[in-house]
Amino acid sequence: MKTLIWIVFILALALGLVLAIQSNIGYVQLVYPPYRIDFSLNFLIILLIASFAATYAIVRLAVHTLRLPAYVRSFKEARRKDKGRRATEDAQLAFAEGRYARAERLAEQALLLNAAPAVNALLAARAAQEQRAYARRDEYLVRAERLAPQQAIARLMTQADLLLDSRQPQDAMPVVQALKALAGKHVGALRLELKAQQLAKNWDQVLLLLPQLEKRDGIEAVQAEQLRINAHIENIKRRAHQAEDLKAYWAKLSGQEKTNSKIALSAARYFLALGGAKEAREILEDSLAKHWDSDLVELYGQCADKEVVKQIERAENWLKEHPRDPHLLLALGRLCARQELWGKAQSYVEASLSLETTREAHLALAQLLEKMNKTDEACKHYRQSLALESAG
Repeated sequence: MKTLIWIVFILALALGLVLAIQSNIGYVQLVYPPYRIDFSLNFLIILLIASFAATYAIVRLAVHTLRLPAYVRSFKEARRKDKGRRATEDAQLAFAEGRYARAERLAEQALLLNAAPAVNALLAARAAQEQRAYARRDEYLVRAERLAPQQAIARLMTQADLLLDSRQPQDAMPVVQALKALAGKHVGALRLELKAQQLAKNWDQVLLLLPQLEKRDGIEAVQAEQLRINAHIENIKRRAHQAEDLKAYWAKLSGQEKTNSKIALSAARYFLALGGAKEAREILEDSLAKHWDSDLVELYGQCADKEVVKQIERAENWLKEHPRDPHLLLALGRLCARQELWGKAQSYVEASLSLETTREAHLALAQLLEKMNKTDEACKHYRQSLALESAG
């Protein structure tokens, strides 16, 4: 529509000029003694218009000529940026497809074109890591620091992540600390620090980091709980050689942590190994009062101390609620054997075996029968115990 209006306008203007020229009978006289020139006014008008057009064309040509180098530079820069952008996109796609060598090559090409230096240097570093080319990975990280110093957070997070993926927690730790100093309580930085502390087995630091991540919704509650349990178990294990250290650590735990089945089982085992049958028994009783756990009750049968009779009474009360628990029956058999209640002990262990055939039950019954001078039967159960151990 706009083109049509212009055509109509130009035609109307041309028509008007033709009519004006036909009706114009004036003339112009130029005198420069002794010369005189006479010509029509129409010719002068046409001459002026032509002169203006020629002058305008010359000026435009001169301007374009002067601007040509800048235009060529601009054109080349646009082409370079376009090639860099396409190389970056192709590199990202190749990395997503798992074609790491191609991704690295394209990212390197984009770097040479100075396209998104931080993105391409870090992408190339990740691609090199996937190819186990750790020297090239480190070179790309150095280039990222040199070419894009303002993108320090992205570089440090990538570097820490790559070092942790290659199981280098000691090398990653200073990077994580630098990231914390720069980014503060950044959720991503906290996650990386948590991973680094896990790999470095710094369990106290893991326990300090978990509440910070939970506060910022940076970790699933189930995952945080599992990590917390594992950290406490590892800390207990580290203190398993010194009874005082183990007691001191256990005293610091919250009531909820003490009654957790996995933590209680680990602590009870180490207390029992250090000769603390009383402490182990109390830990197991407290935990079983909150949550029934067959592994805990089986260990309970090995925690006989001076109050064995009370333990038997408590276990028999549990049996009313859990009459078909083979682990509880085995525990009762061991406790009764400790009190030399041979017949009762045998019946409990045999009841356990009737519900579940285990190496531990066969071994316990063999030892019991041996004490009862039933050697042949004891040997049979020893053999069955060894067979189950070999099969396992």
